Amino acid sequence: MAIEKLLIANRGEIALRIHRACHEMGIKTVAVHSTADADAMHVRLADEAICIGPPAAKDSYLNVAAIISAAEISGADAIHPGYGFLSENAKFAEIVEAHGIAFVGPKPEHIRTMGDKIEAKRTAGALGLPLVPGSDGAISDLEEAKAIAEKAGYPVIIKAASGGGGRGMKVCNSPDELETLMQQAGSEAKAAFGDATVYLEKYLGNPRHIEIQIFGDGNGNAIHLGERDCSLQRRHQKVLEEAPSPILSQADRDRIGGVCAKAMADMSYRGAGTIEFLWEDGEFYFIEMNTRLQVEHPVTEMITGVDLVREQIRIAEGKPLSVTQDELRFTGHAIECRINAEDPRTFAPSPGTVTSYHVPGGMHVRVDSGLYQGYKVPPYYDSMIGKLIVYGRTREGAIMRLKRALEEYVIEGMKTTIPLHQALLRDPDFLDGNYTIKWLEEWLAREDGQ
Repeated sequence: MAIEKLLIANRGEIALRIHRACHEMGIKTVAVHSTADADAMHVRLADEAICIGPPAAKDSYLNVAAIISAAEISGADAIHPGYGFLSENAKFAEIVEAHGIAFVGPKPEHIRTMGDKIEAKRTAGALGLPLVPGSDGAISDLEEAKAIAEKAGYPVIIKAASGGGGRGMKVCNSPDELETLMQQAGSEAKAAFGDATVYLEKYLGNPRHIEIQIFGDGNGNAIHLGERDCSLQRRHQKVLEEAPSPILSQADRDRIGGVCAKAMADMSYRGAGTIEFLWEDGEFYFIEMNTRLQVEHPVTEMITGVDLVREQIRIAEGKPLSVTQDELRFTGHAIECRINAEDPRTFAPSPGTVTSYHVPGGMHVRVDSGLYQGYKVPPYYDSMIGKLIVYGRTREGAIMRLKRALEEYVIEGMKTTIPLHQALLRDPDFLDGNYTIKWLEEWLAREDGQ
């Protein structure tokens, strides 16, 4: 089927990104928005706009009935969920399809499987993806947990089966701590996600966070589009991403990419997905799969030349993949900085009105943002207000271009994390590609201590 009108069930820069892809494909767009986002750029540019509720996300962007009603009122024949909000909600995907509307995303059963951390790990193992040693499923029995921890080797980490973002996670260094930490993790998980189920894995001391972008057509064909290194994190939130990873060899890349593509083909996966791994001492360990587009997808687009949103829409129309694995070419290096409306040292949110705005330009510089002068950044949602992405023929070239672009980037009227990125780009460890998932928090602690 050919999609003629697509409803964008999201906000901010990703909603604008989807709108742009649609208009380049000749597809009309419908923006849904809360009252707080009435003046958002994607709302201004969309062919139609429908208010779906007050500022609180639960009453607007998470309001399934309102979104479906907007789709029916507008005559949209497809819904793209973006990332966050309802993008990994299997029930929402089922409801969309039950109303005869195309869901631009994976099959509901795959969203459900990969959304359950324990079932995802079990499925990943069955598909041949390398796993972190630990429990096969949920743990509640203390003696069983001790046996598993002993076999995996301390330290171990106790994790919530539902959710993420660091909540319901506890590192355990000895058997004496296990019972208390299991109870604490379960309580945190129950409070945050409504599910106290936890599982146990070996705790990797100082790994990299490497993720593989995959695409499937839903009919048993799948490809990988290389990896992204997302190791620069603060409190489990990514700050800067790059592709390819400065740490992987071509052999590593080909090996893990091939394993991931085969796994997705075997499960007849449909659309975009990202398989996330921890990498340490030359080994990959599966941690989770995101059944949606990622915030950091532009760096993959830069080094492959593939428009991932356009590809998502093509797959939703029932078309085959636009490129085969043999046809894909990986060239150069790309880096993305997440620009947040936050204090660059304390990370306290800093919403407000944009009083002056200028985006950097030049060859191979891309800014994904819905900001404009006079726009009021609302306090109700995620603090990310833009993404600065650059490409270079080499990593060194990309870093130099990024330094220049950050110097040109002007956002006044609020504090932003632009100074944080400028400081990172001066650090010798970053310049050498010598960092892990713990590096940024240790670096911030040193900076604060000066």
